[in-house]
Amino acid sequence: MDLKLTIFSDYICPWCYVGQGPVDKLQEGYNLDVEWRPYYLFFDVPPEGMDLPEHVTRARASGSEERLSQIAGSYGMPFVSTKRIYNTRLAHEATEYAREHSQANEFHRILFRKVYAEGQDVSQWEILRAAAAEAGLDADEMQRAVESGKYTADVAAQVERAYQMGVTGVPTYVINNRFALVGAQPYEVFLQAIERVKADATEDKVNPKVS
Repeated sequence: MDLKLTIFSDYICPWCYVGQGPVDKLQEGYNLDVEWRPYYLFFDVPPEGMDLPEHVTRARASGSEERLSQIAGSYGMPFVSTKRIYNTRLAHEATEYAREHSQANEFHRILFRKVYAEGQDVSQWEILRAAAAEAGLDADEMQRAVESGKYTADVAAQVERAYQMGVTGVPTYVINNRFALVGAQPYEVFLQAIERVKADATEDKVNPKVS
């Protein structure tokens, strides 16, 4: 059975980053089409970024960064804490350029690595251009397209659709447009969700719904 996993995430969401681990593991055992879609965890971030809000500093004081590091390490992923909240608008719009060139997932992975493995600020064109080059994209063309505003409305519309679907936080994982998981989840939870989706699909074939 073919499976589609749509993931709503933001580049300034560390739980989205560590959530790559179980997704990568799932792809080893399932024919899984993964699609990352944009979401703004913080809507009021100025272009230069902002200091960590109080709820983030409280969470860190309670051990959130240690937990994130532990999860990342369990999947062989490095993890470093961000010092500020970065503006991710350009990063999301640059990802749409990468999507047009069939490199969205690779570009997404590179940007996440730059934030949470290398501690870099993805609101900066220097970082976005380096990611584009690494993904085999034309950095000059990407910057021109993004700066022209080509993807601004598209990204905003995708985020609005996420709200309409009931997405209120990230990461949110939607399997085959039927079943959603919210928050970073263990690999075993994904397995249970996939088996439930497969069982539901089998039931639909055996007992088709009559409209």
